[in-house]
Amino acid sequence: MAADITKRNLPQLLLKARESLLSHFRPILNHFNLTEQQWRIVRELGEQGSAEPNQLCDACVILSPSMVGVLARLQTMGLVTRTRVAHDRRRVIIRLSPEGQRLYQQIAPLIEAQYRLLEQTIGSGLVHQAYELLDLLLAAPTDSIPNVALPEIDVLADPA
Repeated sequence: MAADITKRNLPQLLLKARESLLSHFRPILNHFNLTEQQWRIVRELGEQGSAEPNQLCDACVILSPSMVGVLARLQTMGLVTRTRVAHDRRRVIIRLSPEGQRLYQQIAPLIEAQYRLLEQTIGSGLVHQAYELLDLLLAAPTDSIPNVALPEIDVLADPA
């Protein structure tokens, strides 16, 4: 029996939508020599004030091994500071430096303006619907979705 993969590829559609939207914000980030990951961190710290690296991983959707490198680059660029917590030297608090705060203050209004242009062009109703649907999807109990049973793989089998 042939496999029936007639369902639309939801992860791929989400990636295409993400890319379509980011293409309008990327020029702003490129102008300021920031990567998307760097901006997500700068934005989060600009909005929250400070965070521990694991909190940034969750908020910015960046895996821990990548976060180490991105934070190191941001620190080298003079945009963030790291401070050890006095009562627990294992913990580190990340904050924007004064330069990072200035950069955030420069970029945030441009990002806001781009969002306004996006809403004017495709409609604020569609943008708000997208937010609502994505919030519902993210709140759905996906942890309880069972995984399909995987077949045994014979690693010695000839692929031909």
